[in-house]
Amino acid sequence: MSHHLGVGQGQYRPGSPIRIHLSVPAKEKEAFFPLPTLHSLAALGEITESDPAALRTEEAFREALDGVHVLVTAWGFPRLDAARLALAPDLRFVMHAASSLHWLVSDDFWATGLPVSQAGVAMAPAVAELSLGFTLSLLRRTHRHDHALHAGQSWETAAGSERAREIGGARIGVVGASRTGRRYIEMCRALGAGVRVYDPYVKAGDPLAELTTGLTDLLATSDVVAVHAPATPETHGMIGADEIAAMRDGTRFVNTSRPSIVDMDALFDAVASGRIDAALDVFDSEPLPVDDRWRGLPNVLLTPHVAGATADSRQRAGRIVVAEIRRHLAGEPLQHALTRDDLARMG
Repeated sequence: MSHHLGVGQGQYRPGSPIRIHLSVPAKEKEAFFPLPTLHSLAALGEITESDPAALRTEEAFREALDGVHVLVTAWGFPRLDAARLALAPDLRFVMHAASSLHWLVSDDFWATGLPVSQAGVAMAPAVAELSLGFTLSLLRRTHRHDHALHAGQSWETAAGSERAREIGGARIGVVGASRTGRRYIEMCRALGAGVRVYDPYVKAGDPLAELTTGLTDLLATSDVVAVHAPATPETHGMIGADEIAAMRDGTRFVNTSRPSIVDMDALFDAVASGRIDAALDVFDSEPLPVDDRWRGLPNVLLTPHVAGATADSRQRAGRIVVAEIRRHLAGEPLQHALTRDDLARMG
């Protein structure tokens, strides 16, 4: 099939073929782009492909990006600095199939004025769902019962003396009204939980405005604290030793966001003492070492940074990539474009 750039899209020459370069890690390509999605992408332009790990040298990068107009990236793609951008003079649009862009774009990139979009919204339902699963498990003490039975403890000991809680009527404190935070809030409220939010960027008129409160108050009065804030310089260490100390005994702590937001040493001490329970999908060291301190605690639920990595979220992301490229080529407004200011407030 022959593909040509449309008329009236100033950045393109009428009649010129559209070239789309797909650079996604091999192990993720089929997850993002199953055959139906790949065919939809091929209907928009001539596709070339590379594994991002193969583009480390300038020679390989130049060869792969030669004549490319639309670039689809994911993890591991080389940073788009001045040197790399000079090797891709025909580039007109960057579409990131994953979420965080901090490592990909540079000052040089923003100076070009090239449009960039990302498919991070695809992961919001998946991350929120795992966060909800963590919340239910901690409230019902499922993690403690499971650990105890696997460790060979008696039936009575595994059952424990403390009664479990239901989510209906529980007080949920959410740190960060992000996309994932908002989806998590919807889920919790649908199940009858009372939710409050800490996020200084929630404005008057926002549906969540009436739920906002200060961070210390939220931490001190919640049965479950769930972190959904982005990792930015402003949020680094936001939940420190004093904030963790403000949590009541028995608080459940959930983090599917980023470890930099939390003082992980202070959190470990609080969990190891048995004062609070936790469920974590993110860690200071990843992959988590086999002898890591977190692995030995019976009152913590651990997953290996998989919150957003469902089959469904990957497929959603691929469809978003195709739809956004289609809008770009048609000269229509992008739905997921990011500016430099947007990125400063995102993880």
